[in-house]
Amino acid sequence: MIKGDKLPTIEAPRVRQRWLEEPDLDALYAVFSDTRSMRFWSSPAMTERQQIVDLLARIHEGFRARTLFQWGIERKEDSRIIGTATLFHLDAGNARAEIGYYLGSAYWGQGYMQEALTVLLRFAFEDLKLRRIEADVDPRNAASLKSLDRLGFRKEGLLRERWNVAGEIQDTVFFGLLAHEWRATGA
Repeated sequence: MIKGDKLPTIEAPRVRQRWLEEPDLDALYAVFSDTRSMRFWSSPAMTERQQIVDLLARIHEGFRARTLFQWGIERKEDSRIIGTATLFHLDAGNARAEIGYYLGSAYWGQGYMQEALTVLLRFAFEDLKLRRIEADVDPRNAASLKSLDRLGFRKEGLLRERWNVAGEIQDTVFFGLLAHEWRATGA
């Protein structure tokens, strides 16, 4: 899949996705403690810095096991980490993975995530040779639903009461994108 001891950097016009390291902890904590953004995540906003230290350790361990590839999304103009994009539950035998993405609310509506996901899908289908990418989205997250639609994902079902996030039971909408469908879009 990916050789070496770090994720490759993936370039888009205004953002790059890159390996996350200890100097990124403060920026990551600022992003993952953003309660407005974390509203649609499958876990609550972080409240202690140790949580982001633990997350970075899980990101690195997942990469070593080749089951989780989580990049920091860095804004090129100021080298600031503004979110993450992830391929996880990687299943090489079935050439599939799930995609996850998260952007701090200060950066919403500026097209950064669309850029990041477009190049991440290209990497997943062309470089990793995946056949299928799945996404799990809170049905109340209208912006995420629009992004997936623009990228060519198809709605495949509603999973009722799938998540319990800080005591709130949440549904999820499940989407899929096949490599041949993505290629047909010309992306």
